[in-house]
Amino acid sequence: MGKTVGKSRWKTWTLRGTGALLALVLLAVLAAWLFLRASLAQLDGERRVAGLAGPVTVERDAGGVPLISGASRQDVAYATGFVHGQERFFQMDLLRRTAAGELAELFGPKALPTDRGHRLHRFRARAGETLARLPAAERALLERYAQGVNAGLDALGARPFEYALTGAAPRPWSAADSLLVVWAMYIDLQGGQQARELARGWLREHSDPAQLAFLLPEATAFDTTLDGAKAPAPGPLPARAPAWWGAAALDAGAPVRLAGLDVTDSVGSNNYALAGSRSSTGAAIVADDMHLGLRLPNIWYRLALRFPDPGAPGGQRRLVGVSLPGAPPSVIVGSNGQVAWAFTNSYADSLDLVELRLDPARPGQVGLPGGWETPISHTESIAVKGAEAEPLVVRETSLGPIRTVAGRSYALRWIAHDPAALNMNHLKLESVANVDEALAAAASDGIPAQNFVAGDVHGNIGWTIAGLLPRHTGDASTWSSVLPYAEHPRIVNPGEGQITTANSRQLMGAGHALLGDGGYDLGMRNRQLHEGLLAMEGKVDVRRAFDAALDDRAILVGQWRQRALAALDASALDGHPQRAEFRRLLETSWSGRASVESSGYRLARDFMWAVHDLLYGRVNAALKEVDPRASVAAASTRWPAVAARLLDEQPAGWLPAGHASWRELQLAAVDRAIAALDDAGIPLAEATWGQRNTADIAHPISMAVPALRPWLAVPRQPLAGDAHMPRVAGPNFGQSERLTVSPGREEEGLYNMPGGQSGHPLSPFFLLDHAAWVEGKPAPLLPGPTAHTLRFVP
Repeated sequence: MGKTVGKSRWKTWTLRGTGALLALVLLAVLAAWLFLRASLAQLDGERRVAGLAGPVTVERDAGGVPLISGASRQDVAYATGFVHGQERFFQMDLLRRTAAGELAELFGPKALPTDRGHRLHRFRARAGETLARLPAAERALLERYAQGVNAGLDALGARPFEYALTGAAPRPWSAADSLLVVWAMYIDLQGGQQARELARGWLREHSDPAQLAFLLPEATAFDTTLDGAKAPAPGPLPARAPAWWGAAALDAGAPVRLAGLDVTDSVGSNNYALAGSRSSTGAAIVADDMHLGLRLPNIWYRLALRFPDPGAPGGQRRLVGVSLPGAPPSVIVGSNGQVAWAFTNSYADSLDLVELRLDPARPGQVGLPGGWETPISHTESIAVKGAEAEPLVVRETSLGPIRTVAGRSYALRWIAHDPAALNMNHLKLESVANVDEALAAAASDGIPAQNFVAGDVHGNIGWTIAGLLPRHTGDASTWSSVLPYAEHPRIVNPGEGQITTANSRQLMGAGHALLGDGGYDLGMRNRQLHEGLLAMEGKVDVRRAFDAALDDRAILVGQWRQRALAALDASALDGHPQRAEFRRLLETSWSGRASVESSGYRLARDFMWAVHDLLYGRVNAALKEVDPRASVAAASTRWPAVAARLLDEQPAGWLPAGHASWRELQLAAVDRAIAALDDAGIPLAEATWGQRNTADIAHPISMAVPALRPWLAVPRQPLAGDAHMPRVAGPNFGQSERLTVSPGREEEGLYNMPGGQSGHPLSPFFLLDHAAWVEGKPAPLLPGPTAHTLRFVP
């Protein structure tokens, strides 16, 4: 009896304890949910703001896309800052911290390597100097935007959720921070040139001139340039390969892993324009899809801005397109009602590593091409979460800060350090009325050098380089001046009625010397885009032009498929059942596209990368000792053309050791591709492109708190598309937006992007656009009917 009572009491206490624990858990979940709700953006209502010229409205549609209307440009800048601050503040904070080298303050010691590399540039100090040089009106616009950002942040019911997880408090926004965001784009778009310089320097020292010219061709038959010139015929093959040629030795028992898994060979962006002679309306059509690393929220924030402008039709200027939260408040890519414009990274040569001489007899000095000098030292203090601040001494020469790599010291000469590298001239694009005005305005834009493509309401189209360029002279180790904006190359209304750029070489003639080569793409993507547009019959409307960015035909990989099929003849298959299965899938699971269900595409691509590993494996291992980002692919994206020529011509002096013939090497590449899948536990029949190319796009906080990933990531969907075709898509790299518009006909414009407008997981706009982006289904570019209205009144 007593035992029974005891058990009953124990059960009662257990139930009570379990109930109490459950109640505590529910209370904690409710508290977390209420906290998250409190940090959602304000969508409706009215706010009083000192200093407004008149009322400002933020009219959001059902997708969260705002039309921001005000009585002055400064008022609109304030409201834009308010919206950015409420929807995207953490994203903005990461961008300014990236440029300034201040990430460790949020994320601790693991961010120190990145901070050390970026603090070398002292961009925060440069931002203050640049801000002081700006004209008063431009500085006032940045300050008004910063006031809006801080007002939006302060108006949230709770700080953005990311700060609760990092344990930090959000630091107020400043006008100088907006300049840092532009320098973050310099790092993203041009920072990789350091690894390229190091890789090419190593190859130069370990190859003779003839070998180097073959391995690093300046052009290939893939190049389709804006001046219509053809690449020169390749020179004769050198008699023999360098000593470092061939595959790296595999560690015993180590799994086979193709280099293609670790290389982002999808360099960024397509843009194109069709002249009025090609369009269905007589107005130009401009399209853009910028390829970047993808995460949540998406880097771009779509909006429309409206304010008085005497030069605009009807006296009201309406801008529509994408903004970059944190950057000076304007439309980065879009239309002003008279001219539409778009960007792609130009890959102009903008960075040199100038090796310094050291002499024990000259302590504290370094030797530069112009003579000896004493570097100026600056001590930077890097704040570190959970640890003492780390001091970093930056030594600067007249050519730039000193970077030491593998025992050698270099002056890092980068155009981003030039006082003219950053300005507010992008605002000039808001009021240009035609292509000629747009090209002149764009050349002086203070951004990383970009291919700028524009079209106007009259049907004119044009191209130039926007952003500062160094003036390259002869064989000098680096440049001594910048190229005047008036000397930037330009092309207007070419005979074909179209302009395309896709990060490949733009010019084959004399104008190329003005740009240099900072890492051009292979050229297949631009060629495919150019030929695809040229093949469009009849007059082209905006939808047909939009679809050109979704071209995922596997032309380049199809050539490698043919090589693999040729090697896999009957004798190669005899006694090799996996090779036979490999060939069967190449034949039967091939759609001619980088489609998600295709095994043939993936296997042909793996074969190409396996050939790469058998040719370049040893040098890649050596380059990694110099810099983790250095590789043959970093040195030259044209390696597939080099490898293809070797397979086609089969020179004995370039056959890597261990292979009896080039045919045997290709069979070894097939076997290597099979082994890599076997070691990863993937049967050949299940090795589809979609299984490999699956979306892995998440909020950066999910890396710090993996348990939150289910709520902070997109669905793991297979993605069509790949490098070397217009539809660029990788697990976390690809088309960050797709925008197509005719100026003056913005109502017909089309758009989509991954993720959604908001960076908040409880917002209805968090992932709203994502499914349409995966499927390539566009939405109207302009905001739709008003669903929410927020008013600011004086």
